[in-house]
Amino acid sequence: MIGYIAALWGFSGIFLLIGSAIYRLSDIGLQTFNYDLSWYHWAALAFSVIFMGFAEGYRGFQQAWSPRVAARILYLSQNVSPVRFVFAPLFCMGFFSIVRKRMIVTYCLTLGIISMVLLVHQLEQPWRGIVDLGVVTGLIWGLTSLLLFSIKAFFSEGFEHSPEMP
Repeated sequence: MIGYIAALWGFSGIFLLIGSAIYRLSDIGLQTFNYDLSWYHWAALAFSVIFMGFAEGYRGFQQAWSPRVAARILYLSQNVSPVRFVFAPLFCMGFFSIVRKRMIVTYCLTLGIISMVLLVHQLEQPWRGIVDLGVVTGLIWGLTSLLLFSIKAFFSEGFEHSPEMP
């Protein structure tokens, strides 16, 4: 029973983290439509949404991150420890107790994302909103794929994705 509570905490923590980002960035993104947009703004918006949907949503989340996180949530439900329980969202996202190469990638990617957030934060509207709407597209795709992979991990036979445990 404690394993399922840990798994729920891991999933919920990640869901709230990404959901919070979607909420905050959506507000900024929607402010874009308060401006008179030229054709090149619309072209940049279309590019941002399509590119981030594909690169972040499909390639990043659906093909790599979400299956691994769902596998780690399932693994946590069966192998809970006090540290994993307390830090379940971080465990599920791969910040510890994961193969060394993946941990390095996770930390580097996190630092890269933080750097990009700081850079995009410096953009003026409507450009910041254009970028943020693309990011929101990718995050919604990612959150949806995490939900679907997690359901598949717990309720279907033969979930074959690795939690990449050391």
